[in-house]
Amino acid sequence: MNLVLNEYNEEQLEAIVAVRDCLEGFSPGLRATLIRRAGNYLTFRQDVDAFLACHFSGVCTLTCYEDRRSACCNREGIITFFADVAINVLISQPKEIDRLIEALNLQNLGTKCVYLGNEGCLWKVKPIVCEMFLCKYARGKVFDNSPAILNEWRKLRRREKRYTWPNRPVLFDELERYFMERGCGSSLMYCHNSPGLLRMKAQWKTKSTGFKAY
Repeated sequence: MNLVLNEYNEEQLEAIVAVRDCLEGFSPGLRATLIRRAGNYLTFRQDVDAFLACHFSGVCTLTCYEDRRSACCNREGIITFFADVAINVLISQPKEIDRLIEALNLQNLGTKCVYLGNEGCLWKVKPIVCEMFLCKYARGKVFDNSPAILNEWRKLRRREKRYTWPNRPVLFDELERYFMERGCGSSLMYCHNSPGLLRMKAQWKTKSTGFKAY
């Protein structure tokens, strides 16, 4: 009996397999070059991890895993960018990618994200939308009495846009283009598919060139 994947799992699976297959044709030197190109972003992710571990670990563990009050990591609610997939595959071991593929090939009968295993998220570098999501309860618990911590979080949110928000040249757009030029396509390439992000890119190009297309 062949299992028919739902649209979400199929879309995720196609992106992961496409990146994995494309990278198999890259030399070790080329892979290393891509990892270096993502170096500043990976440093940013380490900074976010440290911030969350310091200020939110206790709150989120209690809310998500013990009291089960949070709506984060819910079924088919996790948005992933193509660059999320590319970076994760780049720095993951083959067995770690196999675990993602195995999870996507299973029928998800629960209410939680397909990537949520017994020990947490199966991704080595979680999708940026997941990493930067803080539920209302957690925000209130930490930020309400800590303006300094809130200000630190706002700085991290501004740093995030340097990599994901295409109102200037950004890493996520660059990675999409890099793989597209090598014949790799995916519906997760939002920087090249999303009408809103395409408008943002067009506005940036207009401002940078001083030319308005009619």
